Amino acid sequence: MYYYKFKVFFDEIEDFERDVEIPANSNFEDFHHFLYDCLGLKGNEFAAFSICDQKWNKQKEITLTDTSDEDDSFENPDYDEEDTFSTKSNIPKFVMKEAILKDFITDPHQNILYEYDFINPKTFYIEFQKAAKTDKPEDFPRCTFSKGELPVKVSISDMPQPEFDESVLSLDDEDNFDDDFDDGYNEEDYSDLNEFNEF
Repeated sequence: MYYYKFKVFFDEIEDFERDVEIPANSNFEDFHHFLYDCLGLKGNEFAAFSICDQKWNKQKEITLTDTSDEDDSFENPDYDEEDTFSTKSNIPKFVMKEAILKDFITDPHQNILYEYDFINPKTFYIEFQKAAKTDKPEDFPRCTFSKGELPVKVSISDMPQPEFDESVLSLDDEDNFDDDFDDGYNEEDYSDLNEFNEF
């Protein structure tokens, strides 16, 4: 059995790094689940791989579910391929469970983007290192090197809540509160203003 070795970096943490190894005949959905655990991701957010060239330009996209624009219930508009304002993507799209790693690793230095959670995006840069043969398929997938951790996102419920001292203001203090802010307004002092109503 052949396996692939990849090096993974995180764009927001300089010293974040993982070395991972996975069978070449695995699909990208297996790769996704393995990375999820290995990288320390949380939640169950949308994720996608992008096969890139040496300059990290996307050439193919591999998503968890079928995100193609084809829908029988809607008529797809025609776009001019030379239209710079076109929203149509010419990047071929594939589904993770149907995409096998060995069919997409075509460059000795293949680059892959792994994007997780598009609302609070995390982008991981994956560099193909080598292909090798093993007689122990049960040892894979595996993480052989780990450095750095993802920042922990603190929720509002986990933050310490300020204590409120009820003795500071009670219902009995309402009258005193009103007196403190009494501006001396008297309705009778402004009764003469009604004479302008005729205008």
